[in-house]
Amino acid sequence: MLDKSTVHAVALASVTDKLLSIQREFDALQEALMSETKSSAGDKHETGRAMAQLEQEKLSKQLAETRKSVQGLKSIELDAVHNKIAFGSLVNTSRGYFFLSVGIGAVKIEETSVFCITAGSPIGQLLLGKSSGSSIELNGTVEIQSVI
Repeated sequence: MLDKSTVHAVALASVTDKLLSIQREFDALQEALMSETKSSAGDKHETGRAMAQLEQEKLSKQLAETRKSVQGLKSIELDAVHNKIAFGSLVNTSRGYFFLSVGIGAVKIEETSVFCITAGSPIGQLLLGKSSGSSIELNGTVEIQSVI
């Protein structure tokens, strides 16, 4: 059986790696914009600059969302005991493991995939408040085996 601390650590490492990657890309783009000199190409130069600024805005949004994910993961109380599924619960079901935290998709721990989902996601909403031994309907019956 998986341990919530391990799942949390892997999820946090994944989000932190993504944050660092986006930050490096943002910094490289910023540096390229700063070091670019006015070329004789005129319009071509301005178009390239505008595209770079659009990319920079997109990266800024990704940075903000990823920082929010890091904060969300850091706010989880790992030693909290959940009788009912809530934010921070690791849920073992007949269809696999779900970690109600931030929506980053699947993380792999050894040979097991754990789906990191938000409480606001469709499956998250179905799971919220349920306890071990109950079930939900999602393309068939999904049995909740344990809540950690």
